[in-house]
Amino acid sequence: MTGGALAAVAIAMFVGAIAQRVTGMGFALVVSPFLVLLLGPFDGVMLVNLASIVSALIVLVTVWRDVDVRAYAWLASAALVGVIPGAFLAARVEPAILETTVGAILLVSLTASLLVARLPITISGQPPRLVAGFASGLMNAGAGVGGPAVSAYGILSRWPHRQFAATLQPYFATVGLASVVSKLVIAPGSFPDLGPIGWPLAFVALVAGVAVGTFAARHIQVRWARSAVIVIAFAGAAVALVSGVIHLVH
Repeated sequence: MTGGALAAVAIAMFVGAIAQRVTGMGFALVVSPFLVLLLGPFDGVMLVNLASIVSALIVLVTVWRDVDVRAYAWLASAALVGVIPGAFLAARVEPAILETTVGAILLVSLTASLLVARLPITISGQPPRLVAGFASGLMNAGAGVGGPAVSAYGILSRWPHRQFAATLQPYFATVGLASVVSKLVIAPGSFPDLGPIGWPLAFVALVAGVAVGTFAARHIQVRWARSAVIVIAFAGAAVALVSGVIHLVH
């Protein structure tokens, strides 16, 4: 991988980690489109899954007291079921089609999240939580983005943000690990190659992003941080979709 590509990966990781710390999610939304472009749809999503594990665990160290263990258990159990078909699709679908699909899923998911936020309804009980977990696991393994589904659930259930953001950290770590294991089982030997410099650089970028995000979380209103994440993610998703369509045409 070229130096420019490694720098782009590190910058994406850094910005994604800031978003993760400030809003509780957003890492994959920010990072996935760009890593798909740089590494291809399968390796790009695999790296998103790996980085999501590390990012979530780093953030968890600072927010573990606010984790809702019961909610985590229900969401994670449903997501683990959804990971299996998602991993199969990621390993078997043609790269250009998968790249186009990732971009389209991101655009639809982001748009749906914005629309859901305007609905004057409240949901409760385990069925909506299970549906959200399954959809999140499926999308996480297939497209590297499991946030929109649980975000929609959090909005509609009126889940307090502090508890929501904390609970998502062990959830994303669990689902990310399940996605990686599933893909390695389905497609043995398929592992992103960042080289000897790329892996330490990515880790440093994650740690630095969480550190900056911890500072920013004390001074930035959550709604502004979420707006920034959505704008960046929309741009990246659009680029991934266009790139996939171009590859399909050619």
